[in-house]
Amino acid sequence: MQFAQPLYFLLLLLIVPFVLWYVFLRDRYEPVFRMASTEGYRHLPMTWRNYCLHLPFILRLLTFTLVVIALARPQTTSPQTESEVEGIDIMMVMDISVSMLTSDLQPNRIEAAKAVAIEFISGRQNDNIGLTLFGGEAFTQCPMTTDHQALLSMFRHVNCNLQQQGIISDGTAIGMGLTNAVGRLAGSKAPSKVVILITDGANNTGDISPLTAAEIAKKKGIRVYTIAVGKQGMVKQPVGILPDGSYYYAMVESDMDPKTLRQIAETTGGLYYAADNNNKLREIYQDIDRLEKVKLKTHNYSRRYEAFMPFALAALISLILEWLLRLTILRRIP
Repeated sequence: MQFAQPLYFLLLLLIVPFVLWYVFLRDRYEPVFRMASTEGYRHLPMTWRNYCLHLPFILRLLTFTLVVIALARPQTTSPQTESEVEGIDIMMVMDISVSMLTSDLQPNRIEAAKAVAIEFISGRQNDNIGLTLFGGEAFTQCPMTTDHQALLSMFRHVNCNLQQQGIISDGTAIGMGLTNAVGRLAGSKAPSKVVILITDGANNTGDISPLTAAEIAKKKGIRVYTIAVGKQGMVKQPVGILPDGSYYYAMVESDMDPKTLRQIAETTGGLYYAADNNNKLREIYQDIDRLEKVKLKTHNYSRRYEAFMPFALAALISLILEWLLRLTILRRIP
């Protein structure tokens, strides 16, 4: 236990003159009943009142002492601890182009990617994680944060409607999405900086090419894990919008570009993965989770808590007991 105001303990020196007065001078101020002789009282037995005669004085000293302790502000502290945790900075980059609605993964590519990514985020409690979305252009949906509940809430609402509604342009700007994420990670002081890029297409728009973005990431010490979602070859994709707002699907050739995604990963020291089913996608995230483990030493510093209340309550109880004793069983005739 520590005390925030220890100088108040100097007040306890006042107890010394108070005790001296009580022992040597108190009798001068006590009321006196004169009698011819007290010989007849000499052999009377001692009662419990005799033993309690000095109890009010003792209680008063106790009250004063407890008040001084309370004024000195006693404080308890939690111990300082040191531990190792695993934590890195991660930007999730997700393609939200309309082709992500292809149902070769269940229920479709984007929902499958979201479900597994949410599991991944939930298992990385000590990481700073952010979210970049891209279609024909890229934007940060959520900056890096350790508030994973807020991040997951945003993640669950990710969909492909922005292109349908004309909010972002058509196309797949992989280079712009990667550059956006790299910009978020560039100033990070974390020992490990990672981008997880999820797409099902080839770069066909944007001012920055994917390989240029990969070179920038390499210079910033950022590893990029690329995940190609979906099957190659002929797939049933949305190719138009019907009058009722629903999508029209047709069999088309997948425009996935595994070569470029592999080059991005190799340039930055990451890995390329292909996920043509839900289980494979889950395995990929588990693999990344195992690879990206960095030990960080954390210090949990001691915290002080005010502990004067028990002493203040004890002082109040002591004062009330003294007052009751003086008014009842130890009451004196004035």
